[in-house]
Amino acid sequence: MDFEPVSISLPATNGLIVFSDLDGTLLYHETYDWSPAQPALSALAKGGHCLVLASSKTAAEIDPLRTATGFSHCPAIVENGAGILPAGASAVEGEDHAAVMEAVRGLPERLRKHFSGFSNWSTEEIARRTGLKPEDAANAGKRQFSEPGTWSGSAAEMREFCGMLQSKGVVAQQGGRFLTLSLGASKADRMLEIVNAARLADATVKSVALGDAPNDIAMIEAADISFIIANPSHGGIGKLAGESGGRIQRTVDAGPKGWNTAVLSVINKLAN
Repeated sequence: MDFEPVSISLPATNGLIVFSDLDGTLLYHETYDWSPAQPALSALAKGGHCLVLASSKTAAEIDPLRTATGFSHCPAIVENGAGILPAGASAVEGEDHAAVMEAVRGLPERLRKHFSGFSNWSTEEIARRTGLKPEDAANAGKRQFSEPGTWSGSAAEMREFCGMLQSKGVVAQQGGRFLTLSLGASKADRMLEIVNAARLADATVKSVALGDAPNDIAMIEAADISFIIANPSHGGIGKLAGESGGRIQRTVDAGPKGWNTAVLSVINKLAN
């Protein structure tokens, strides 16, 4: 099982395409508030730059947020890179989720019993585990490409679980909150698709990536400029090679406050 590249429509961009994780990065981990990032969001829009939201969230979850932040004219990366929500679209077709769940059902019960995913949970349970409002939790449950969940077994059992899934073409990615299973496309894969499409029109386009969790590392390492957003709620990201040269930086502030400072610094540097 392999992911397939998709056709990408992009707005004209004035130099920057910013790729941002959501929970713990643009959004506070517990409250989902992004208001401290408004100055940078406004500056991106005013400068004609593109913001691509990149998250484990579904298309049904990301579309309202993309509209609220003012970037519905830009594509979004959904379900940890398993799919792309086109610019201006409110939904996207996808059948990968069924294949992922079939692979899980084919594993031994001794391993399978330790993984509990969104498909096992009611809307109320999703709301309880995520802190989302009921209507948002319902959208979170509309999986098309991937299956987030929690692991209750040992680390050794988890490695075996992930290894057996990988042999079936299913990849497990650990985020700040959930272990997410998909057919293998990552945020970094989709970021490169979008950047390459943009560079067909403008070879000078720069990519900026922001994230806070291990599943953001590949995206952070692949971008031209990157920021690791501080997140005291989990272990975060260890030292990366790009930090020594300054291509990858860390914020002092967590969540949207750190995001705001980081993005404004890039915009200001571009202007000078």
